[in-house]
Amino acid sequence: MEAVYEQLPGVREVSSGFMGGADDNVTYKQVCSGTTGHAEVVQVTFDPAVLPYEELLDWFWRLHDPTTLNRQGADVGTQYRSVIYFHTAEQERIARLSKATLGERGDYSDPVVTEISAASKLIPGPESHQDYYQANKSAGYCQMVIAPKLRKLGLED
Repeated sequence: MEAVYEQLPGVREVSSGFMGGADDNVTYKQVCSGTTGHAEVVQVTFDPAVLPYEELLDWFWRLHDPTTLNRQGADVGTQYRSVIYFHTAEQERIARLSKATLGERGDYSDPVVTEISAASKLIPGPESHQDYYQANKSAGYCQMVIAPKLRKLGLED
């Protein structure tokens, strides 16, 4: 998700990390165990005059499968759940409406299981996770997963 969001007009910063667990002092290894309650997330700082929150959410829905519980691609565990963390009551309202609209449109044959919760403290991920695609374009994961997604979305040749 980070590689896509970084290319959208209006996005000022994208930070990879963890959110949603009870303990603010966890390591990546602990989060990967699936026992901390955290989800792997990207926090997006954006200019709503350029990129409205509704449009940011539209990208979110397109970037992953919101119908798989605790799984994204080959990654399985509660830390890979589909979740939107909101920072304001207005963001919560818009996120809930966006999710409901997605379900009503029938875009998916399975129910949308995305959690919508209040944001807590972002625990930054390891430095090696920040700007991962930009720093590792030739890595297998980037070539097999991220680059095709960027091409499909018209964000990279």
